[in-house]
Amino acid sequence: MIRAYLLKPEAMKKQNTKTRLIVAASESDADMLYATRFFAPDPFIFLEQNGKRTLVLSDLEIDRGRKQAEADEFLPYSTFEKEVQGNSTKTPPYEKVLAHFLTKKKVRSAAVPANFPLGYARELESKKIRLQPSNGLFWPAREAKSEPELRLMRKALEITEAGMARGIAVLKRSKPGKGQKLEWSGKVLTSELLRAEIDTAVLRAGGLPANTIVAGGDQACDPHERGHGPLQANSLIILDIFPRSAASGYYGDLTRTVVRGRASDAQRKLWETVNAGQALALKKMKPGVDGLKLHKEVQQFFTDQGYPTELRDGRQTGFFHGTGHGLGLEIHEHPRFQKTVFKAGQVLTVEPGLYYPGLGGVRTEDVVALTKRGIRMLSRFGNRLDI
Repeated sequence: MIRAYLLKPEAMKKQNTKTRLIVAASESDADMLYATRFFAPDPFIFLEQNGKRTLVLSDLEIDRGRKQAEADEFLPYSTFEKEVQGNSTKTPPYEKVLAHFLTKKKVRSAAVPANFPLGYARELESKKIRLQPSNGLFWPAREAKSEPELRLMRKALEITEAGMARGIAVLKRSKPGKGQKLEWSGKVLTSELLRAEIDTAVLRAGGLPANTIVAGGDQACDPHERGHGPLQANSLIILDIFPRSAASGYYGDLTRTVVRGRASDAQRKLWETVNAGQALALKKMKPGVDGLKLHKEVQQFFTDQGYPTELRDGRQTGFFHGTGHGLGLEIHEHPRFQKTVFKAGQVLTVEPGLYYPGLGGVRTEDVVALTKRGIRMLSRFGNRLDI
């Protein structure tokens, strides 16, 4: 469980006079998971008041919470529910129980995440409890990853790399068949079949796969197209794998572009140009550098190499997405590459790409941590075109 792996952030050890409130399921809400280090599939209550952290949990979860969650006080939701219900035969709505709990705790105002449920907010406001939604990160300390967090992220990347290794191994064993369709294990190798092999390897390594991309040919020119149908020999194939570690909740993210067979000169030039663009970005990343300026520099580099970003026949072509994004307890975490000035402790993907229907798409993605002087590579998977 997370408690065994991760130290409590320093920022959360210090006394904090600000009252904070979260009501969410930690399996799907990164702020709640960061605060409690506890996985639960249903919403529960987190309250930080004068530096003391209280969790209100269902009878189903409270004993497990006491063993696994990071908090100072654990209270049963059923107690507050019964107090609100009184002699009524009708179970009270969650938001009324929440308001009752906060009233008993003498909470008059609280900071909440920007995604705090509107229905709960209206009920609390009707009870004169003022809410202050965050304008930015609810937990600012999440932006700078600690060494224990970096170790967890490296483990998530190992899981990701296990999936990538399986995908490439299956492609290596495949052979071109009728119509240049790849065949493997006596059947046509499709995006769906290869994705299943990758996702199974991720599961075995301790990860939770989601929407793995296996897209070949023109399908890969839509960067978030998952891919479908037969894969072709001598065609560019993008493999983009971004599972969540089942143990910690941290994500890995890795992309490679390969050709099963022999790449054409045009395919190879496209691939080499993307890798050169990524190398340019990696070389220049350090604290104080403006991500937007660096993104534009990569885009201009591609243009100078003969790969402009433009509309062709009504379709976006070239490099038309971001150079990267933050990574952590969310797959797309603050900050975005081109919306930040780099700071030590940030963890970002670096994933330029070029996409031209008729030729195909290429994307190369790795994960780096910003240090005081530059970057530290967290992903370690090899990169080659022909397999």
